[in-house]
Amino acid sequence: MSDTATREKWERVADWGRRLRRPESSARRSLLLVLKSALAATVSWFVSYELMNATSPAFAPFSAVLMVQVTVYQSVVQSLRYVGAVAAGVAVQAVLGLSAGPDLVTFALVALVALAISRWRVLGAQGTQVATAAFFAFATYTGASDNVDQVKELGQIVLLVLIGSAVGVGVNVLVAPPLRYRSAEWGIRALAQEIHDLLDTMTPELGEGAPDADTTQGWRNRADRTGTLIAQSREGLRTARESLRLNPRPWARRRRGTLTFEAYDRTMEALVRMISQVTAVTRSLDQQHQDEGGNGPGPGPDYAPFLRAYATFLSSVVDFTEILATLDEDHLSDQAGRLDEAADGLERCRGEVVRTTEERGLSLTDPTAPYGVLVVEATRLSEECRYTAQVLGRSADNPPNGSRTA
Repeated sequence: MSDTATREKWERVADWGRRLRRPESSARRSLLLVLKSALAATVSWFVSYELMNATSPAFAPFSAVLMVQVTVYQSVVQSLRYVGAVAAGVAVQAVLGLSAGPDLVTFALVALVALAISRWRVLGAQGTQVATAAFFAFATYTGASDNVDQVKELGQIVLLVLIGSAVGVGVNVLVAPPLRYRSAEWGIRALAQEIHDLLDTMTPELGEGAPDADTTQGWRNRADRTGTLIAQSREGLRTARESLRLNPRPWARRRRGTLTFEAYDRTMEALVRMISQVTAVTRSLDQQHQDEGGNGPGPGPDYAPFLRAYATFLSSVVDFTEILATLDEDHLSDQAGRLDEAADGLERCRGEVVRTTEERGLSLTDPTAPYGVLVVEATRLSEECRYTAQVLGRSADNPPNGSRTA
């Protein structure tokens, strides 16, 4: 191996080590999840195999690993559903197997009933475990010598699942219970960064005049591909809320009564609306080339000067989202003030766009010209930025009791 390759290898190892030292890094979370899952599986195996001498001890560690969920709340909820699903599957096998015997017709009936029960909404994602448990129970049942052994084996399956689930939940609660309250911030940062990056790409081109068709089509396609990011950000906010529920960490108990996600929720939805407005802007810009290529008269000679004023406005939105892309609860007071100032500058730039349309006599009602749509979307973007600054400003001025301060 060359010196360069060796050096690059150790640089990757060092980078991984640095990421492990960050409390909320994905690498650290992944490693912790692996270690907790291994611990839960090992303890469950020890109980089921060494202490109980169970016939099918693997049920316990398998159940334990499934229960080391992302949040404590999910561990508890999913364990209840999982145990319920397994108990239902074993019960189906017990009733049908003991009454009809271990033949092919019985197995078909077990499969039919178990699969029907698995669709019960109460069981959620654990519904598939009904059929799985029923099939394992059937195999265990056929290997037992008499009815007493059959009932004993079926009961042992449920007991092992209970033990494994209890161990899995216990490990998740007692060993570094996951706390994901920062996920709300990450979701907002991701959405703000997406708006920032797209508009930062657009403003130089618009400042030089009317961009070509390929450029506007690329902007439009990029804006249209934000659905996945929006869904991930909303999921991050949901996880942040959920991670405080039933969490035994002392800090989490304090935050449970003090931290509100209302401001982050409103900010995230404002950003989602801003993405829709930016998408409308890109669509309107791209539509001009389609009109020019068809029978439309096109936007006219005043289009380029208007776009230069519009580029200045979008640049002010870039400045606003740049602050929002670094949102940090510990520095919210300072950031809220900067957001308010950025919103003021953004409003002044929007006024320049309106004045440009008035001075040049541009029609805001002509459906063949882009000015009306672009001015309306500029107004909406300005309003959303002002709203976001006010929401975060109120949150910074009135922090919940017990919240940390910078």
